Amino acid sequence: MSSPAALYESIRSEAGKVVVGNEDVLEGLTISLLTGGHVLLEGVPGVAKTTIANTFATTLGLTYSRIQMTPDMVPADVMGTNVYRQNTGEFELKQGPVFANLAVADEINRATPKTQSALLEAMQEGTVTIDDETLALPDPFMVVATQNPIEMEGVFELPEAQRDRFQLKYVVELPDHDDERELLDRYDRDPAFAAESVEPVVDTETLAAAQTAVNAVHVADPVKEYILEIVAATRNTPEIQHGASPRATLGFLSTAKGRAAIHGREYVIPDDVKALGRPVLRHRLIRTTDAELSDTSVAEILDTIFEQVNPPGSDAELAQAVSQAD
Repeated sequence: MSSPAALYESIRSEAGKVVVGNEDVLEGLTISLLTGGHVLLEGVPGVAKTTIANTFATTLGLTYSRIQMTPDMVPADVMGTNVYRQNTGEFELKQGPVFANLAVADEINRATPKTQSALLEAMQEGTVTIDDETLALPDPFMVVATQNPIEMEGVFELPEAQRDRFQLKYVVELPDHDDERELLDRYDRDPAFAAESVEPVVDTETLAAAQTAVNAVHVADPVKEYILEIVAATRNTPEIQHGASPRATLGFLSTAKGRAAIHGREYVIPDDVKALGRPVLRHRLIRTTDAELSDTSVAEILDTIFEQVNPPGSDAELAQAVSQAD
C-alpha cells in the first residue's frame, strides 16, 4: 500500500516548488486521477487555479492542454473536426485540445451550454464522437475545469448534469499572510518560476500500480452505511431542493478509497469520508428558494448534516473488520 502514498508524496514535494499552500487541492487532484474522476476548481482571478493544474500534470509527465473557454466557441473547438485537404482530396481528422491526459477547461462557465456539453461524453465515457466516429481519449484522462465565482456578465452557469460529472469541487482561497509572503519571496528570487520549473516524478507503471492499489482498499459495511446516511440526509434536508445523486454516492466511495490509499492505509475510515464531504457534495446540492433568500450557504447546510450524522466505530474496530474480511 506504500505505492499511492509514495506517489502522492512525490507529487506534493515536486509541485511544492511552484504551488504555495493549496495542499488540499493537490490531494484532491491526486485522488481523482487515481480513481478516474474530474475536478472543478473555483476561485477569484489570480489564485493560481490553472497553474496548479499545469504543475500537477507536469509532475506526472502527462500530456496537458489548456482550453480557454469563450462565448464564441463551438464544440468542434474542443473535440476537433475533419478538415478537407484539397491536395489529397480527402478529409483528415484534426484532434481538438481535449485529446490530452489532462485537459484544463479554463473559465468553463464562459462557454455556452452547447460547448460545455461537448465535454459530457469525454468526462463520462472517455471517448469523443466526431462525424459519427467514436474515438478513445488518452488513458489516463482527466478534466480540470476552472471558474470565477464573482463575474456575472458573459457567463453561463454550469447545468446540474454537468456539475454532477465532476467528482470533486474545490474552492481555491486567497492565500494567508505566510503563504503570500513565501510567494512574494520566491518571485523576488526568480520571477520566471512556473509550472515548467518542476520535473516529472511519476512514470506510467507507478501510476497504474497506484490505481490498482486504490481499487484494493477495503471499505467496511459500517463506513458504507455512513456514506448512505450522509447522502440520504442531503435528500431529506428542508433547505435542499435536490439532494445528492447516486453518482455522488459512488464518488464518496471511490474518493474515500483514494484518500485512504495516499495516506498509507488499506482500509477507509470515517475521517476519509468526512474530509471529502464538501468537495464531493458542494456542487451537487440545489438549495430551496427560502434557503437562498435567507442566505443559508451550502457549506452551512453540509456542516449541519455532518454534525447530525454519527460516524461508525473507532479506527481500531474498522481495522478489525478489515482483518475479519480478509
